[in-house]
Amino acid sequence: MPIPAPNPYDTLPDVPSFTLTSDELTDGGRVPTSAVHDSADGQNISPSLSWSGAPEGTQSYVVTCYDPDAPTGCGFWHWLVVGLGPGVTSLPVGAGAEDSGALAGTVTMRNDFGRHAYDGSAPPPGHGDHRYFFAVHALDTASLGLDSSASAAYTMFNVVAHTLARAVLVSTWSR
Repeated sequence: MPIPAPNPYDTLPDVPSFTLTSDELTDGGRVPTSAVHDSADGQNISPSLSWSGAPEGTQSYVVTCYDPDAPTGCGFWHWLVVGLGPGVTSLPVGAGAEDSGALAGTVTMRNDFGRHAYDGSAPPPGHGDHRYFFAVHALDTASLGLDSSASAAYTMFNVVAHTLARAVLVSTWSR
């Protein structure tokens, strides 16, 4: 059984936190089958997310889902949405679908499945529990100036440089 990677946000500059909740996810709980990738017998539907308490001066949000326990040496990005306006404080179930109108005006970056969408949990069979860090990053800028061709690493480099605060909810899944 592999040793879990550290919390990926522990190595970044310390920023305040705010509240992130979901009707489908619980912090420390299991990812529901609805949010598991279809290759792992799930429905591959992004969970709802709601947040509150972001700091004054927030000009936009970025939503991400990251698995630091993937057997890659660099983790695995499941979802990156850039450019949510400062008045947005929630995403409905299914907002991460490629054809979802819920993310109009945003840019969904290419995830590590190679898609511009949410793709759910799908760790290798027998690899043990993987942690899925669903995060909302409150930024000090309205735009990162990135298009959807930017890699997840480059996107996050820019996100970290502009993060005022971060809300994180961690759920696990294995098969």
